[in-house]
Amino acid sequence: MRPLTKKRTQAVLIDSVIAGLVSYGVEQIVRKKVKSEFVHTVITPTLVAYALEACQMSRGGQTLGYKLMGLELRNDDGSPVTAEQAFRRALHRDTRSIATYVKDRTHFELEDGAVLPHDRAFHMHVTKKN
Repeated sequence: MRPLTKKRTQAVLIDSVIAGLVSYGVEQIVRKKVKSEFVHTVITPTLVAYALEACQMSRGGQTLGYKLMGLELRNDDGSPVTAEQAFRRALHRDTRSIATYVKDRTHFELEDGAVLPHDRAFHMHVTKKN
C-alpha cells in the first residue's frame, strides 16, 4: 500500500470514530421521537457521517482525520471543495466507486493514492498539506 493511501486509510478510520461518537449522541436525541431501529442503525449514522464530512471538507478541504494525517482534498483546478461536492463524493464513495476500483485497480494504483474512483468522478485529488 502506498504511503498516501495509508494516510488516507488512517484519516478515514479517525473520521469514522468521530462520526460514530457524534452519531451516538444524535441517536439519543432522535430515539425519543423515532422508534424505528432501522433509523437508528442505518439512517442516523450514515447521515451524520456524510454531514460531518461535507461540513468539514467545505472548510479548508480537511476533516479532522485528514488534518491529523496532514492531507487535504482539493478540486483539480485548485479551488476549494464545497459542502455539496463533499456530500456527493461521500455518497459516490460508498456506492458506485467500489465497483469502479475493482474493475480498474491498476489505473488507480498508478496515482499513488492521490486519486481514487470517488475523487476522479468529481475531479478532485488528495495531497499532502504543506
